[in-house]
Amino acid sequence: MRRTRKNLLTEWWWTIDRPTLIALVLLLFAGLVLSMAASPAVAERLRLDSFHFLKRHALFLPIAFGVMISITFLTPRGIRRLALVVLILSLLGMVLTLLFGFSAKGAQRWIIVAGFSLQPSEFLKPAFVVIVAWLFAENDRRPEIPGILFSIIIFLISVALLIAQPDFGQTILLALVWAGLFFMAGMPLFWIFLFAGLGVGGLTMAYFLVPHVTGRINRFLDPTTGDTYQVDTAMEAIVRGGWLGVGPGEGMVKRVLPDSHTDFIFAVLAEEFGIIVCMLLIAVYLFIVVRSLKQALNTQDLFRRLAIAGLTLLFGLQAVINIGVNLKLMPAKGMTLPFISYGGSSLLSVAMTVGFLLALTRKRPEVGLERRQFFEPYE
Repeated sequence: MRRTRKNLLTEWWWTIDRPTLIALVLLLFAGLVLSMAASPAVAERLRLDSFHFLKRHALFLPIAFGVMISITFLTPRGIRRLALVVLILSLLGMVLTLLFGFSAKGAQRWIIVAGFSLQPSEFLKPAFVVIVAWLFAENDRRPEIPGILFSIIIFLISVALLIAQPDFGQTILLALVWAGLFFMAGMPLFWIFLFAGLGVGGLTMAYFLVPHVTGRINRFLDPTTGDTYQVDTAMEAIVRGGWLGVGPGEGMVKRVLPDSHTDFIFAVLAEEFGIIVCMLLIAVYLFIVVRSLKQALNTQDLFRRLAIAGLTLLFGLQAVINIGVNLKLMPAKGMTLPFISYGGSSLLSVAMTVGFLLALTRKRPEVGLERRQFFEPYE
């Protein structure tokens, strides 16, 4: 690994953002530990082998790590190409899911592939961010290319498919990231007010026209209007854990919390390991987000700057939404905690997201901005 050795591995080691990589590996390890703590109780309630979910999580973990590391070797051109392929396949997969997928908890988001349930919308998110960042960058470099129009079309298609499932949590997340990218790309004031109005109007329509959304918002504003069992139980677990927790494996609330291994795994962490460990976990997420945004700010190339910032926003917002739901700070969204919650599609999607992020933040020489095409190599 000496700098004097010139090969692909040493070049990767000395150009990758090692502190961020170490923080991400810590999250992967923490996810395995928490899956060991939270999933057996869920498996037993479903009359499965106690370690059913743990085994599947352990199966996907090295695959996710391999995906993350493999992507970091790509150049920005390679990232754009891969993102385009993933975006097309994800949109096609979402269409097939609506036609041939299976329903669970009132939503049709999954399709069976090779014996595993796959959620195509998870893979849409990182690919969407990279392609939209490229479209905004190209629109800035060559105004004759309708990059903004293309980004709006891709966004509307993605949102339409998400709402058809329905998946309003992912819809809101994607909308926030897209709006953030639009703002960072230099959105005119007119567009800011227009999209803000459309967002408010869309949420208002969803509240009055979609019973699922109405129920969740009403239960958040007034818990007496409906069933708030999961969020109330999660808060009970957090309060019971206190500062230091009740000890690994000693949690009791997780035994009656239906989604303790996915959406509410943060509550299991709080009960067994305490608020101090929860704060340490949040500090790891915060470190990754702040460091990545700082690198985006110091990047001269507009595509890389927007893509890094957008991927960071996607990663950070997903964590904020999951933790916020556990703390009853926002309505339940069905959002997993990155690298911590159980779920093969989620794990692989987050691995792809941070793989793109690590690849784009590698120390590369900045190149001229005047001649850059989609399929041209970066120097």
